This record gives sequence, structure tokens and C-alpha cells, in this order.
Amino acid sequence: MVWGSNTMNQGILLTCAFSTAAMTGLIWLIQIVQYPLMAEVGAEQFVRYEQQHCNRITAVVLPLMTVELLTALWLAWKPVPGYHGTLWLAAVAVLGIWASTFFIQVPVHNRLCVAFDADLHGRLVQSNWIRTVLWSVRSVLMFRVVWGLCGKG
Repeated sequence: MVWGSNTMNQGILLTCAFSTAAMTGLIWLIQIVQYPLMAEVGAEQFVRYEQQHCNRITAVVLPLMTVELLTALWLAWKPVPGYHGTLWLAAVAVLGIWASTFFIQVPVHNRLCVAFDADLHGRLVQSNWIRTVLWSVRSVLMFRVVWGLCGKG
């Protein structure tokens, strides 16, 4: 991998690509398995389940999301030569993910922590496709950059 032979920049790129790939896998698991199964928990146990879900998932995703955001912004600010547009698009996608998370999904989760509501649950599942698509796009973009720098693209 050559990028001005700067190992710090290479490390930032690989860290960004790794965190994006990890979050992409997690979001697909959440979208296809975890969120749909929330409807099966039952009203009596749902609030406790949802509160535990929020606490536990935050401990997993917040560090990864933060690393991804910081490295994505760094790469947009100091882009890899030949990948300026790709990295800017990837940065826009990560900002969209954060906006969706904190303006859509978190408020819905906060309401679900009080009581199960089938309409809210449906909104959570449907609106989460925003993040699922954006993370999938980010994975493709980051793979393109890493693959290209490895001399394969």
C-alpha cells in the first residue's frame, strides 16, 4: 500500500475501513435479525428488554461509530490521492448515518424504552434501512480505496 509512504495515513485508512466493515456487518444483523424479533418479546418484558438492548448495543457501536466518524473526517480533510471524491462521498454517508441515528433511531428507542408500540417499532425497522444502505455504500467505497491502493484496482 503506497500513499506517500505515510504509515499514519495508512493506519487511519485501514482503521476507517475496518470500523466501516464492522458496522456494516452489525447493522445488517440488527436490521434482519434483532429489530424484527423485538416484536416477539412480549409487552410485559419489552421495556426491560429494550432498555438492556440500548445499554448493551451502545457499548458496542458507539466506540466503532466514533472511530469511523473521526477517521472518515480525517480522510475527507487529507484525502488519499486519486480518491478525493470517493472519500468525500464516504464522509457525507457517515454524516448521514449519524444524523439518522440521533434524529430518528435514538428518539424512537427512547420512546420504546417506556412502552412497546407496534407503530413505533415499525418506524424503527423501516427507518433503519437508511443506515443499512449508507453503511453498505460506505463499505463498498472504502473497499474500493483500499483495493486500489493495494494495486488491484
